[in-house]
Amino acid sequence: MSRRNAVWKALFVVTTLVVRLHAQSPFESSSWLTKTEVITQTGYSFARGTPEIGSDPGAVAADHRSEEAKSPSAAIVRPKNQSELDRGVYYRNKLEFAFDAGWLPMNIPFVFDIFLGDAYNKTPLNYTLVPLVASLRWHINDVGGPWIFRGNWDMTFSGSVTVITRGPETRYFSYDMGIRRNFVPRRGKIAPYFDGRLGLGRIDAKEPLGVQFSQGQNFTFTMNLGSGVRYNFNPRYSVSAGLHWMHISNLYLSEPAFSNYGINVWGPMFGIDIRLRKPPHASQ
Repeated sequence: MSRRNAVWKALFVVTTLVVRLHAQSPFESSSWLTKTEVITQTGYSFARGTPEIGSDPGAVAADHRSEEAKSPSAAIVRPKNQSELDRGVYYRNKLEFAFDAGWLPMNIPFVFDIFLGDAYNKTPLNYTLVPLVASLRWHINDVGGPWIFRGNWDMTFSGSVTVITRGPETRYFSYDMGIRRNFVPRRGKIAPYFDGRLGLGRIDAKEPLGVQFSQGQNFTFTMNLGSGVRYNFNPRYSVSAGLHWMHISNLYLSEPAFSNYGINVWGPMFGIDIRLRKPPHASQ
């Protein structure tokens, strides 16, 4: 009996050891961990296929990322909307070169005579001015504002040469500074504008030479008002067209020796604008 009991005890011990070794089998453990790690790292589902046991998780993840990069759904599509047009054409600190040319043959009284107490009439001497204006435009803010007032402001620094094709004087040189309001719509490439400039200059005055109703001295001041529309071909190039009023006078500095008659003309003005540098967000 003691020998039989010893045999049963030996069998029990051997069976217990086999069960424990089977539960701790390195093949079974590593294969389960490999499948779990691959599924976690790559995001595979069983519908797309489970990686083979023992495959490299890093290689599988790299293949998965490569397939996603090639997939059309991974491409980023950025449609050109109005906000991108605003950033490309009208944005803070944009610099532009502008060249404007006008034909101003219409003579009128000084439009602000009513505020100065002067008689609202014009002299019998008529002028035609052809201003050629080179400007640097600096957009001082981004597009903003409600409804039809939506837009931005730009400051203008200009040097101009004005050819006088009709009148006793022949030429006028001036430096002007001003501001323009661009009314930017939410859609489309056309933007109305309104601007005004003040400056000083030099004219070849002829009243000191005896020509009545001409200008009383060479040093003069100038005032310019204009309104029109701007058409943007693209963020870099645009053209504009509108009506422009120009005033030249010496602010009564020539009196009492010579009268201050001044020049007040208006007519069409055309221009071109060219962006000088890329916008700061162009690389984004």
